[in-house]
Amino acid sequence: MAEKKETTTTTEGSLKKVIAHAKEYGFVFPSSDIYDGLQAVYDYGQYGVELKNNLKNLWWKSMTQLNSNVMGIDAGIFMHPTVWKASGHVDSFNDPMIDNKDSKKRYRADVLIEDKAAKYEEAGDENRGQNLRNRLGKLMEANDLEGVRALMIEEEIKCPVSGTLNWTEVRQFNLMFSTQVGSVAEDSSTIYLRPETAQGIFVNFLNVQKSGRAKIPFGIAQIGKAFRNEIVARQFIFRMREFEQMEMQFFVRPGEEMKWYEHWRDTRMKWHQAIGLPAEKLKFHKHEKLAHYANAAVDIEYQFPFGFKEMEGIHSRTDFDLKSHQEYSKKKQQYFDPEINQNYIPYVVETSVGADRLFLAVLCNAYNEQEVGEGEDKKVRVFLSLHPALAPIKAAIFPLVKKDGLPEKAQEIFKTLQQDFNVIYEERDTIGKRYTRQDLIGTPFCIVVDQESLATETVTVRHRDCTEQERVAIADLPNFIGNAVSFKRIFEKL
Repeated sequence: MAEKKETTTTTEGSLKKVIAHAKEYGFVFPSSDIYDGLQAVYDYGQYGVELKNNLKNLWWKSMTQLNSNVMGIDAGIFMHPTVWKASGHVDSFNDPMIDNKDSKKRYRADVLIEDKAAKYEEAGDENRGQNLRNRLGKLMEANDLEGVRALMIEEEIKCPVSGTLNWTEVRQFNLMFSTQVGSVAEDSSTIYLRPETAQGIFVNFLNVQKSGRAKIPFGIAQIGKAFRNEIVARQFIFRMREFEQMEMQFFVRPGEEMKWYEHWRDTRMKWHQAIGLPAEKLKFHKHEKLAHYANAAVDIEYQFPFGFKEMEGIHSRTDFDLKSHQEYSKKKQQYFDPEINQNYIPYVVETSVGADRLFLAVLCNAYNEQEVGEGEDKKVRVFLSLHPALAPIKAAIFPLVKKDGLPEKAQEIFKTLQQDFNVIYEERDTIGKRYTRQDLIGTPFCIVVDQESLATETVTVRHRDCTEQERVAIADLPNFIGNAVSFKRIFEKL
């Protein structure tokens, strides 16, 4: 395979460029676009759904196939309403909401204060920024909403739209979407769209353990939709009201949770690097203030165009969830450990990555602009440098011209390859324009059938990143492509 040569200029696109590229080339569209969209909801296009599915499949196989003690489930979106009482979501899944009386716009008060702290830090006054964060943290911990509003006034945090300090009081806003279940309105019950996928795993802990004859330690993995009525949903698909999570809950013996917490923390960081995210754009952010259920927590952050932000969380959740469900359901959630001849409620280590955030990180990282040519011929070449295993389309097959039997030969190759790979056939426009279209969607290989192909049963394979070409036998194409796009190329780095 040809060596990848360095680009003359490679830059990560700004978020604005990435958003425009995602829409124009079939990755992500605003939901209900012909009706001017629905805020914080997006649709994945024909190439976006392939990339996202590749990421989900890779995560799933990494969890369930590479770990003999991790199994998968697919729990329902609707759950018994008491589940959310037991988990604490009914009472405490809130954000501090504030409205500006002049602009009529609604904001999260803590986000406005965090943004002000970030501005202090960007200006070089890190102590002032950290002090503001500390004050906010103490007020939120004490649930002092009047103090939060007073802090906003003191810091002269104005509405971005009206530019005034004319704020309402701060109110707690529950993020769960509710709906009714039942055929008759007066007999219906309130249930919720799940705000996280983890609880579906916890309530199935014993079902999976007993039916799978699982021994501690073992994990349960799940990929699924979750829903949160975010007050401030922004930054494209980074924060949405409908999103997808990839979670694994790992059940361990009490007292061994920190060992497994460190194991999964390091394993997950290595996974992100294996799929092509640069180490310098990834970092750990340890939680100083822990959630009520945790005794340790860390985020894996990626450097998006808008800064380092959380992409995955690794949490040691203790036995909070299973103990709480045992209390509310009146059904024991204990495991008998034959090695120590003891019954106990397991502790849990959680890994939770946002599929949409991971998608955005991969897309931002893959977006490249490269200056090519010289003088008046200089131009900017845009391409997506996706790992071949993740690319939506693995190869494009082109006849050099639409005559002399070349389309027929190219179609023959296409039909052979499409049984194993997601490939496309194209014969319109010049070969240069066809190359450009495939670069823009991240196709790693373009296969060109020319006159020599008919005589020698070989084709020209053009490599996306370096644009170099090599001659490959038609009979070797399945192995050539298969080796490059196999998940093995990623697994071998783990």
